[in-house]
Order: sequence, then C-alpha cells, then structure tokens
Amino acid sequence: MSETTELSALLDKPEFPRSRHYGHDWMLENQMGPNAVWLAEWLSNELDLKPGMRVLDLGCGRAISSIFLAREYGVMVWAADLWIGPDHNWQRACTAGVADRVVPLRMEAHAIPFARDFFDVVVSIDAYHYFGTDVLYLSYLSRFVRPGGQIAVSVPGLMQPIGDQPPPHLLQPQANGSCFWENECWCFNTVDEWRDRWGRCRAVCGVEADCMPEGWRHWRDFERAIEISGTGIFPSAAEALDNDQGDYIGFVRLRAARTEAHPENLYDSGLGAQAGID
Repeated sequence: MSETTELSALLDKPEFPRSRHYGHDWMLENQMGPNAVWLAEWLSNELDLKPGMRVLDLGCGRAISSIFLAREYGVMVWAADLWIGPDHNWQRACTAGVADRVVPLRMEAHAIPFARDFFDVVVSIDAYHYFGTDVLYLSYLSRFVRPGGQIAVSVPGLMQPIGDQPPPHLLQPQANGSCFWENECWCFNTVDEWRDRWGRCRAVCGVEADCMPEGWRHWRDFERAIEISGTGIFPSAAEALDNDQGDYIGFVRLRAARTEAHPENLYDSGLGAQAGID
C-alpha cells in the first residue's frame, strides 16, 4: 500500500465532510497534536455561524482551525495563540486565501486585549483545558462576548473518572519509549465535570456538553498518519490510544450562550487601584 493510500484511509473520514476539502499534507505539516480541523468541524456543527461574525479562536496554534472557520463560514477570525507568533500564521492565512478574514496575534489567555462584548463567538480548540480549568476563567472570558453570543470549546477529555491514579496502560511506556499520561493530563476532565463547572457560571446559560463518538479512534488515526508522514513534533500516542480503545480518553465538546451578567476582571493587575485600596 502506498503512503498516499495509507493516509487517505486514515484521514478521509465521512464524519468530517468539510475537512476532506483540505489537503493531507497541509493538515499534517501544520498540526500540533490532535487534528484541529476535525475538532473545528465537530465544534462548528453546533454553532450558529454567519458571514461577517467576529470570532476569537483562542489558542489557535498554527491557525488551521482559524483558516477552516474563515473559509467555511465567512466569519472574521482573530487567531490568538501564546506559543505561536503571528508572522507564520499570517503567511498561512495568506496562502489559504483568507488574508481578509484572519487576524493573527500573540496573546496570553488571561490578558485578552479586546473591548467588552466585542466578539460574537469565542471558540477554543484543543487548548481550553490548559487554562480553562480555573473556575474563574469562563466568567472572565465571557466579558469579551456580546450578550447572546456563543462560547464553545472542543478538548481532549476523560470518558470516565480516573480517581487518584490513571489506569496502567496510560502510564506504561509505549514502544517509542513515551508514556501517554504526563502530569499535564490532570487538566483532562469528564463531560460531567465540564458541564458542572460551566453550569455554575452565571455569565453563561444553556450549557450543553457531549463526547465525540469514537473520538479515540480519530485521534489514533491522526497519530498514525503523523507517524507515516514523518511530521511528528511530539512522540506518537497511537499505541496508547489503541490500548485504551476509548475507555478513558476521547474528546469533549462544550457550548453556552453569554448572559447579561457583567463580571469583574479578577485577572486585572490594576483592580486594587480601581477599588481605591492600592
């Protein structure tokens, strides 16, 4: 079987029909982990996106999710990431023909430099778990979405609680020497844990949450495609995901609408001065 045939078998998925219009090489060369284009398509299926809407793609990585949203829905996307600078993301947007709809910037998730109520939609794809487990964060993020606007994330997550100790198959080394479960994986949550956390936030309403059917398989297949193409940045997790078979690892999707609440920005370093106590 040729490499092209192998990649087609792994990447041409009927579950993601829009993503099939994007080249294998492009997705593989610009990946930073799970397939952000698939996750963007899965997330956008549940959103009301209209041309011209202002969208913040928070933690966009190499901006392939931003490019997907701009091309597929005609929205204006601010592609924000801490680790990836705007220069290369701008070149990717230009090459993809969406220079008029993607604005790249470097941004830390607790220092969002936009006006209150600026965005119609905020999405975060394979990133929110790195900063959004803070129970204060959703309230802060909501400040930048207009009342009635949408907040939605798709992230790796747990399919069932793990307690104090991950299962052995996620801790044992794979053939490549790496273990799936690292300390950072403690930011993974179950769908119920995410739903409960968002449900307690008065700045949003209508919280919905679910898991991707066969999410582990899609993640594993993309890891295998990365192996075949030699485009890996991190050690492959395909073996661990295959051993897991979706018992513990998969993808979680959350969405909610912004309410009329106006929460304080508790991450503002000038808050003490504003309150007259500093």
